[in-house]
Parts: sequence; structure tokens; C-alpha cells
Amino acid sequence: MKVILLKDVPNLGKKYEIKNISDGYGRNFLLKRGLGKIATKKDLNWAEKRRLAEEKEAQKEKEELKKIAEKIKKEEIEIKVKVGEKEELFESITAQKISEELEKKGFTIKKDQIDLQKPIKDLGNFTIEIDLKHDIKSEIKLKIKKEK
Repeated sequence: MKVILLKDVPNLGKKYEIKNISDGYGRNFLLKRGLGKIATKKDLNWAEKRRLAEEKEAQKEKEELKKIAEKIKKEEIEIKVKVGEKEELFESITAQKISEELEKKGFTIKKDQIDLQKPIKDLGNFTIEIDLKHDIKSEIKLKIKKEK
């Protein structure tokens, strides 16, 4: 049975790919769960058009993300925090806090896109990597200063 995948299916294929599979797997799993549909001549043309449109859209999105990545590289974030007598921070700087600061600068970056191994607990300058999407990465300079 030939089917068109309507969603990415692990260990089988990506969305809009055409696959030859067993009848039972097609009827009992893919079709029942809305993961695929039987490939008719009309549907094959539809799937090819959709795949090409999505590729074009993804390419356009990549170009936009590259521009955003360049803008982010030029930015510098400064966070002022309260510190104790021995210059220890009263709060940790997390990916959420960095995301909020980026939001103030006009960038919509989710906290899971910020590559921060562990919260920052020291004053100083840091370079933080941001994974935008489509394997496009950027870096931002972060300064942690004490609040006066």
C-alpha cells in the first residue's frame, strides 16, 4: 500500500513523503491515527505541491532567522542584581531571566532556546549561545553587575 505521510513518523519518514508499507500497518496504524492517507494520483500531486511550499517557507524562515542571529550578536544585555558582602548574588541568573531581558530588547526567544548549562551565580561577563531553529545559532554578551 502506498501512503502519503501527513505528519513526521519516527522510523518511517517525514511529512508529505510517499512510502510503501504493509496494508495492515497502513490501515490499522497510520490511517486510524491520521498520520497518513492512501496515495491516489490526485493526492500525490497535492503532496508534492505541499512539500515544495513547505520547503520554500522553511528557506524563507531560515533567511529571517539568520538576520535575527546577526542582530542578536550585536546586542549586549546588562542585568543588575543585589549582592551580599562577599559579592555573592542573591539570585541566580537563569535562562528565563535572560529570555525576559531579550524580550525587552525586542527579541522573542524562548528559555529553552538559550543554551545555559546551569544558572549563573557570579558577577562578570558571559557569552551565552542561543539556538534559534534550523541549526542557526547566535551568541549574546551578558554582563552581570551589582545593583547600587
